[in-house]
Amino acid sequence: MAASTSSFDPHALLAQSRLGVLATTRTDGRPQLSPILPFYDQSAGVILISTRAGLAKTANLRREPWAALEVTGPDGRSWATAEGPVTITGPGADEASPEVRALVDYYRRAAGEHPDWDEYRAVMVSDRRVLLTLTVERVYGQSL
Repeated sequence: MAASTSSFDPHALLAQSRLGVLATTRTDGRPQLSPILPFYDQSAGVILISTRAGLAKTANLRREPWAALEVTGPDGRSWATAEGPVTITGPGADEASPEVRALVDYYRRAAGEHPDWDEYRAVMVSDRRVLLTLTVERVYGQSL
């Protein structure tokens, strides 16, 4: 995993960013871009994203399980990109399913404790939420 400069750490930018753009591949080969809320677990080498089963990015990833995620710094003068294969977990059939437990774990790691876990689990099932896990194979970026 290479960075473009020795003083800039794209991993740090990925870890602190809570808004990014996920690029997947459409059936015709063109990119499909989606704004997302990523959580980078640098120690595990994965980026976690909660989304819904019926969206274009999810359909694209079921067909072509690879994506790139781009984030920018708050001043817009730094950016980092992570690329790699993606696995999809879910959607869960019921609130006690392993798929919903994975989404609970994701939420805890990304945001802490939820004020109403029963409500959260019910929404994960009714929204047909899935968890995307991007295994980070390559990271690069720059600070201008």
